[in-house]
Amino acid sequence: MYYANMWVIGITLLLASIACVEFASANTEIPIVKLEEVLELALKRNPAMSSAKGTVRQSQGERIAASAFLNPSIDVSAGRGSIREPTTGISIVERTVTVGQPLELPSKRKARREAAEAGLSGALAGVEEARLNVRADAKVAFYRLLLAQRDVDLSMQNLSMVREIFQTIKARVDAGQERPFAAVKANVELQKATKDLSRAQNALVAARAGLNAVTAGALGTDFSVHGDFALLRQDLNVDQLITTALESHPILRRTAKQIERAEHTVTLERESRIPYISVMGTYHREAGDEAYLAGIGVPLPLWYRRQGEIEASLGAKDRAEAERVGAQNELIKTVTELAQEARTDREQIEVFEKGLLKEAEEALRIARISFRQGAAGLWELIDSQRVYRQMQLEYAEARAALSMSLARLERWTGELP
Repeated sequence: MYYANMWVIGITLLLASIACVEFASANTEIPIVKLEEVLELALKRNPAMSSAKGTVRQSQGERIAASAFLNPSIDVSAGRGSIREPTTGISIVERTVTVGQPLELPSKRKARREAAEAGLSGALAGVEEARLNVRADAKVAFYRLLLAQRDVDLSMQNLSMVREIFQTIKARVDAGQERPFAAVKANVELQKATKDLSRAQNALVAARAGLNAVTAGALGTDFSVHGDFALLRQDLNVDQLITTALESHPILRRTAKQIERAEHTVTLERESRIPYISVMGTYHREAGDEAYLAGIGVPLPLWYRRQGEIEASLGAKDRAEAERVGAQNELIKTVTELAQEARTDREQIEVFEKGLLKEAEEALRIARISFRQGAAGLWELIDSQRVYRQMQLEYAEARAALSMSLARLERWTGELP
C-alpha cells in the first residue's frame, strides 16, 4: 500500500510539473520572426557579407593604386666654394639640383590596370556568391527551427493524449475494471512521451541557436519563427537548371575573373623585367662653371629577368583554371543531386497527403472510440497513437527536407523558376 501511494504521488507531481511548464510557456511572450525578416537580418549582419564587401573595398583600393602615376624625385645639394689657384678671391655658393621622373612602359601600366579591374569584377561576383550562400544558410536554419517547433508541438499533443489514456486507465484500475499492470504500461508510455518532449525541446534550443548564429546574434536567444515550408508546384528541369547555372552563377564569374587577372599578372611580370625608365634633368653651378644636363636611366635585366615571379604567376593562372573546372563539375553534380532530392521529397509528401495521414488519423479515432467502449485494449490504442504521431512527424520532416533542398538548390543555380 505504501509503494502504491508513493507511485500515485510521483505521477501526480510529474503531471503537475509538466502542466506548469506548459502554462509558463504559453504565457511567456517571445518575439516571432518571419522568413523575410530573417533573410534581411542575415544579409545585413552575417560576417560573410562583411568579408565579401571588404574584399570589394580592397580591390577598389588596388585599382586606384594601379592607375596611379609614379612620383617624381628631386635632389638638391649646396655649399660654399672658392677658386684657390690662381688666387682670385672668388667665392660662391655651389649648388646642384637634379629632377627625375620615372616612366612606366605603357604595356606594363596597361597590364597592371587590367589585372586590378579583373580583381574588382571578381570581388563583385564574390559579393553575389556570398549573398546566395547566406540566403541559403538562413533558409535552411529557418526551416530546421520550423521543424523543431513542429516536433515540439507534436510531442506536446502526444503527451496530452498519452496523459489522457493514463488517467483513463488509472480510473479503471481504481474502479477494479482493469488490472494494475495496465496502469504500469500506461505509465511507461507516459514516461516515453515525456522523454520525447524533452528531446524535442533540446533540439529546438539547438535549432534556435543555429538560426541566431546565421544572423550574427541579431535574433537573441529566445524567439520563435512563423511561416510555412516551401512548396514545389512544378517539376524541375535539371538540364535547364544546369544551363542557367553555367551561364550566370557568380562562382563561375568569379573564377573566370580570377583567370583573367592571372593572365594580366603574367603579362605584368614579363613587362616588369624593365620596371621603369627614369628621365632626369640637372642644373649644376660651381665656382668657374655652370651646366644644364639631361639624362635617361634604363635598368638592364642582365643577371635576373624575374623568372621566379613569372613562374609563380603562371602557376597562379593554372590554379585559377583548375578551380573554375572544379567549380563547374561541382555545380553540375550538386544541382543534379539536389534536384533529385527535391523530387524524392515531393513524392514522399504526396504519399502522405494522398492517404497515410488520413488513414493514421482515422485509425486513431476508431481506436479511441473502441477503447472507451471496451472493444479495444490498451496496446491497440497506444500503437494507434504512436503511428499517428510518427506519420505527422515524418510528414513534417519530408516538407522540411524539401524546403532545405530547394534552398540549397537556389544557392547553386542562382535562382529557381
